Amino acid sequence: MTVHDTRGADDQAPHTTGINPPRFPVPPGACDCHMHIFDTSLPFAPGPVLTHADASVEDYRLLQRRLRLERNVIVQPSSYGRDHRVLLRSLRASKGLAKGVAVIDPFATPEELEVLRAHGVVGVRFNMVQAGATDETMLEDVARLIEPLGWHIQLHLAPADLLRLADRLMALPVTIVLDHFARLNVDASLADKVEASVSKMLSSTKVWLKLSAPYIASPRSSAYEDLDGFARRLRTSHLDRLLWGTDWPHVTEADKPDDGVLMNLLPRWLGEEGTRQVLVRNPEALYGF
Repeated sequence: MTVHDTRGADDQAPHTTGINPPRFPVPPGACDCHMHIFDTSLPFAPGPVLTHADASVEDYRLLQRRLRLERNVIVQPSSYGRDHRVLLRSLRASKGLAKGVAVIDPFATPEELEVLRAHGVVGVRFNMVQAGATDETMLEDVARLIEPLGWHIQLHLAPADLLRLADRLMALPVTIVLDHFARLNVDASLADKVEASVSKMLSSTKVWLKLSAPYIASPRSSAYEDLDGFARRLRTSHLDRLLWGTDWPHVTEADKPDDGVLMNLLPRWLGEEGTRQVLVRNPEALYGF
């Protein structure tokens, strides 16, 4: 995976549909807080993990130009377990415009953590939906490891697991980031309880929520309209705790979405000033750009 991008600005980015930029003025410094890089020349972790075709830094830069994004957060996919070679290479290629979220277990050494920190890693992820190298038994030990570094724990949780673990997460000595609208409408019978739990957690000012991958949180809504009320209530009550991300290259989706359409949801939900805060000021506060 080379770091030199020789393709033109009009080239179509892979793993996305559409060619149009967002329909609103994207503010300088806008950040995509959730995306992944894949390099099939390196092995995937053993077991039933999600895999994907090549999705390189250069591929992603085409999407960045189209969406007028300047910064991004590269999230280690569960597909690679604790092998961070793709993540570290991608962070080096970003020249300081990207931060990273890694995957570690309680046996991570100080030397390993220092390499990650030096490359721009600022958090670690527990994916408990597409299970990988970590599980909930490791939460407290991993939190103790990363607390001195000022890192956060990012979690992808099924609704029932979020409700079951909420108090335990709040007791951890680190900041918490919840993925993908907390999968609000995956289990419609739990949606009201999930919203109440998320709102309570956000009120603590130690928790953030990613408005990413609406196709995951809204599996039965063609235009994600069943997220409208949730997102607009969050705008009123917890705007300063919200983040946004593309989830490119949309690993869970056989039919790739139009990232411009997904980004246009922001002003629909948040208004112009709210969109600016979520794209620029909130990522600066959490990730340290």
